Amino acid sequence: MVAPALPQIDRFSLHLTVYVAPEDVDKFLKAMKPVFDLVSAEDECTFFELYQDPASPGTLSWVENWSMSPELFMANQVTKEYYKEYFAKTEPLFVKPREFKILKRVGNSFLTVKDSNFK
Repeated sequence: MVAPALPQIDRFSLHLTVYVAPEDVDKFLKAMKPVFDLVSAEDECTFFELYQDPASPGTLSWVENWSMSPELFMANQVTKEYYKEYFAKTEPLFVKPREFKILKRVGNSFLTVKDSNFK
């Protein structure tokens, strides 16, 4: 499969979905937590939140916003050492291929986060 061309933008939002068996969700989350913490600590990662489909508990999605181009992300971020163990532990849990989209953020006039979001 050929990867789609990366958009030429200087910041982006990555939307990713993985599919695991419902009984493997805890195992997946345990493997993901250290990488979530490391990725969240990266200066260029400006947002990271994980979601679960209540109708399909093994369907997990997340959004990462990055202040770098997708090209730099693929060359310098995804290649970091800490992803290796994460991929080794999580990819065998997938019951179907992961899906992702790289989206251009529209801008601050269409962004809001209320304090109640953090409760």
